[in-house]
Amino acid sequence: MATKYDITLEHIRNEFPTASRRTKIVCTLGPACWSVEGLTNLIDAGMNVARFNFSHGDHISHFSTLERLREAVAARPGSNVAVMLDTKGPEIRTGKVDPSLGDKVKFTKGDIIEVGTDYTQFVTSTYLACSYPSLPTSVKVGSKILVADGALMLQVTEIKAASVMARVLNNAAFGSTKNMNLPGAVVDLPTLTEKDISDLKNFGVAYQVDFIAASFVRKGSDIDFIRSVLGEKGANIKIIAKIENQEGMENFDEILTKTDGIMVARGDLGMEIPIEKVFLAQKMMIRKCNLAGKPVVTATQMLESMITNPRPTRAECADVANAVLDGSDVVMLSGETANGEFPVEAVTMMGNTAIEAESLVDYDTQFDFIRQKSLARGVPLSPTESLASSAVKTARELACPLIVVLTENGLSARLVAKYRTPVPVLVVTAEAAVARQTQGYVRNVVAVVEESLTDYDALVQRALAVAVQRGLARSGDAVVVVNGSQDSDAAAANTLRLHYA
Repeated sequence: MATKYDITLEHIRNEFPTASRRTKIVCTLGPACWSVEGLTNLIDAGMNVARFNFSHGDHISHFSTLERLREAVAARPGSNVAVMLDTKGPEIRTGKVDPSLGDKVKFTKGDIIEVGTDYTQFVTSTYLACSYPSLPTSVKVGSKILVADGALMLQVTEIKAASVMARVLNNAAFGSTKNMNLPGAVVDLPTLTEKDISDLKNFGVAYQVDFIAASFVRKGSDIDFIRSVLGEKGANIKIIAKIENQEGMENFDEILTKTDGIMVARGDLGMEIPIEKVFLAQKMMIRKCNLAGKPVVTATQMLESMITNPRPTRAECADVANAVLDGSDVVMLSGETANGEFPVEAVTMMGNTAIEAESLVDYDTQFDFIRQKSLARGVPLSPTESLASSAVKTARELACPLIVVLTENGLSARLVAKYRTPVPVLVVTAEAAVARQTQGYVRNVVAVVEESLTDYDALVQRALAVAVQRGLARSGDAVVVVNGSQDSDAAAANTLRLHYA
């Protein structure tokens, strides 16, 4: 992302208003924040999306949290907090530790152990049970196996019919059912487990969540399958593909074409590719998402130390800032808000850091770059995208403080955001879900809900009144209005106009 390099001492001294933040924040819910008071505090601190992690808990506990979230949102009208269901996804795990060994099993560097697919066996210092039946055909001699988030590293030395032999590369000790990664391997796992399908149908669709964060997406057909599971009743739920392994990266372009958004899930990705290359993968994926006009979330360990400390490390703040400068539309907190001691402080810190980073973005250069790349594809822009691009250009040339977008499904707003306007985008929609989705993961958007979009003139007048009330524009300011709604007056549909607040 293009940035301004003439940073001065005055710039460092400046304080930017928190209301000016363009980047959105996802907060993972958990015991540290899931009371009504805790959730209200997160909303006040800047939470845009509430993430429900379905790797933990059951439908009853998640529904209770959802009810409390709705109560908190009702106490903050206009907050438009969206709900994200993050699937557990297919995974490979170790078996249970032999009870005679206590809570943990120890492995010694240099030992040769058997990693087997008989999941009924206990884990010992010589046998590591694995839940993945296709292990022997997925790895080869020399392949690495990482266990318990990389606490144990193994190297395959021999392939057998139902197991592999492997050398222990470091001393380690861990308990039962730990995660296992096979860097570089193409794994034979389902797109969705039975649990995932139940979660999508019986929770996601039943309670009309706004986003599905789909774990371990590896190819474009995974997105097709997830849409088929959501069905007609879940057709409006947006899918965010989590890229967590080598196969997902290799098929990234195909996935990006079919998904609604991307999550750069750096935790498992750092197990699947060399960790020193994760930042390269992050930049590549963010850039491609920016050019496609699809929202991108950067996640994992962004302010990890704030789980136990009231202040982050300098490196963590730099990580958040660099994610914003790379072009992230959304940044995410996990354990920091779910079970940390300082959830509100973590959201506040993330928001403040994002604002500081945004002050360095060269929006004019960004607009020119994205427009040039979009036109260079050799395919004409759609009418909707052409209007969106022109709206940003007009607002820039006339120094308009605001762009208003009338939209039924959020597409016009997303395409305006693609062209990286520095001014806020006020979305007007008749769908509460569209308001939550656009304000939740589309950069620089705030949204209001109207009963209908049929009366164009009345809608614009109300939108401008809201803009003045919220300080988005002043009376007399010129404001660009994009009407992407087909429900409006026929003469006003698919138009770009200039109005005065």
